Amino acid sequence: MRDSHNVIIEEAKIGDAEEILALQKAAYESEGRLYEDLTLPPLTQTLAEIRDDFNRQLFLKAVEEGTGEIVGSVRAYEKEGTCYVGRLIVHPDRQDRGIGTLLLGEIEERFAQVESFRLFTGHRSEKPLHIYAQKGYSVYRTEPVHDHLTLVYLEKRRSEG
Repeated sequence: MRDSHNVIIEEAKIGDAEEILALQKAAYESEGRLYEDLTLPPLTQTLAEIRDDFNRQLFLKAVEEGTGEIVGSVRAYEKEGTCYVGRLIVHPDRQDRGIGTLLLGEIEERFAQVESFRLFTGHRSEKPLHIYAQKGYSVYRTEPVHDHLTLVYLEKRRSEG
């Protein structure tokens, strides 16, 4: 899949794990500051852990044409008719260009057989919450983590969108 920003969305391979992990840490650094918590799991994940995730989840990457740089990623897996989407990330310098929306759309296409999609983000993460609402996701529960962070769980049912 291509967009107007010279980005190609394709399946990531385990050899991409190190680059995706570095991108993940760069993308979540601002989230860590926003929630006053630099111990968020995406910031503390190890290379061994992300490689292990490749065995259980589909990883997609957004690759910038010309440079070959991975500028975005998302991962997902299916369980009992639901696709669980995680760690939708875009390089801080490439945000607001529709890359996250492209990645989410591609996950939805790749898991076309499921009845619903679920994901979560922090309550102050305005951009992701806006994207998810635009794509038809709605809040089904919230969970306080600590004084500065409440997780917002969202779902999109096939019949709704």
